[in-house]
Amino acid sequence: RMIARSSRSNTTTQVTVSAWLTTPDQAQLLTRQPDIAWTRNGKTSGSTIFVDERQSYQQMVGFGASFTDSSAWLMQQKLALKERSDLMKKLFHPRAGIGLSFLRQPLGASDFTTCGNYSYDEMPAGQTDPTLANFSLEHDRASIIPLLKQALHINPRLRIMATPWSPPGWMKSSDSMIGGTLNASAYEPYANYLVKCIQAYAVEDVPLYAITPQNEPLHAPSTCPGMFLSASQEADLIKNHLGPAFAAHGIPTKILIYDHNWDTPEYPEAILADSAAAAYVAGSAFHGYAGDPSAQSRVYDAYPDKEIYFTECSAGGWSSDFGQNLQWMTKNFIIGTIRHWAKTVSLWNIALDQQNGPQNGGCPNCRGVVTIDQQHGTITYNVDYYLLGHISKFVIPGAYRIASSPFENDRIEYVAFRNPDGSKVFLVLNAAPSSTTFTVQSGTRSFTYSLPAGAVATFTW
Repeated sequence: RMIARSSRSNTTTQVTVSAWLTTPDQAQLLTRQPDIAWTRNGKTSGSTIFVDERQSYQQMVGFGASFTDSSAWLMQQKLALKERSDLMKKLFHPRAGIGLSFLRQPLGASDFTTCGNYSYDEMPAGQTDPTLANFSLEHDRASIIPLLKQALHINPRLRIMATPWSPPGWMKSSDSMIGGTLNASAYEPYANYLVKCIQAYAVEDVPLYAITPQNEPLHAPSTCPGMFLSASQEADLIKNHLGPAFAAHGIPTKILIYDHNWDTPEYPEAILADSAAAAYVAGSAFHGYAGDPSAQSRVYDAYPDKEIYFTECSAGGWSSDFGQNLQWMTKNFIIGTIRHWAKTVSLWNIALDQQNGPQNGGCPNCRGVVTIDQQHGTITYNVDYYLLGHISKFVIPGAYRIASSPFENDRIEYVAFRNPDGSKVFLVLNAAPSSTTFTVQSGTRSFTYSLPAGAVATFTW
């Protein structure tokens, strides 16, 4: 491919545009298309999308999913070395794979484990350990930590955040990882527990970029780990315990708040309105199981100095049509979240088996980014893999979202980026029932493309 250097700037510009395509009939799956020539005719029409790098927005951190205990066990214990190495490359390598650059790791058990409920400081019923003398990361050494280290080796730009589904049961009103809330006496031990988690991972050469104090704090299920933590409780924990503990131990890990659905932006707003708590908070994390991505802009507009992250949504058996998933997930989880200020896009399980497990009392029909058949050892790359790949393979951590407008067609969705090396990435979805032709103009150059119905394309130059 020819590369030309612009005399007007130090950025590298391609003579042609590169294109990758996924179609709803799966005939094209993140497949490289013939390069497209630029034209300089300057003619624009109502179907022209203008990409303007002079206006930039948030800086991207990464795209990915989670090595739950179940995902890690399947990959580390159920795949042969060659199959595992191949899968890891296809997930994390920027050229040989899709370059996943973000992981959200449960701290302790979630609803996807192979061994029931566990924390890093288990005590017999009725006993407590306020000094955390019993703390141990041993559980994660079997499968999770080896995979995290391998992922970091394959893609050194990878960022990892961590989230507890529950503190140790002895810290809670339920004396269990299921249900309950944080005991008043446990705020200080819990803050120190999270410090120990970060320090223990650092010893394993796995730095944690960010942490949330509680996954889905407004949801305390009766069958799997969880904890109710109100906005005022989370604010209290952060301003009086967690923030000061991070400061005292020199921990650079970002504190993010909320980590729950779009439908209750009042929760992060309440914490950010508390200046003592907000002083320790880097931003808010959102899930996509209820509400819509505009809630992220509502919080961002009120607190523009605080970051926005999209940290979880799983697809599953409730929607099995490849084309419908490609369209809906690209529109909402990728383009929608990023146009509403998200710095990350993270799905849920990286891998589950042919029975949507192993499960631990939660979601019965969630789908992994890949499916590993335990009987036959076969690996299926699901729609989630390809839609993540359309952005993670091309948008490098540190890229900025840049302006792209207007083409007022409610069936064409798109978003644009400038990578650290100056290259551009343009992601577009055609949600119309027929092929749609549009022109993309960047500076004085443009190209025209016809995108099939329901298809997703990524263009780079």
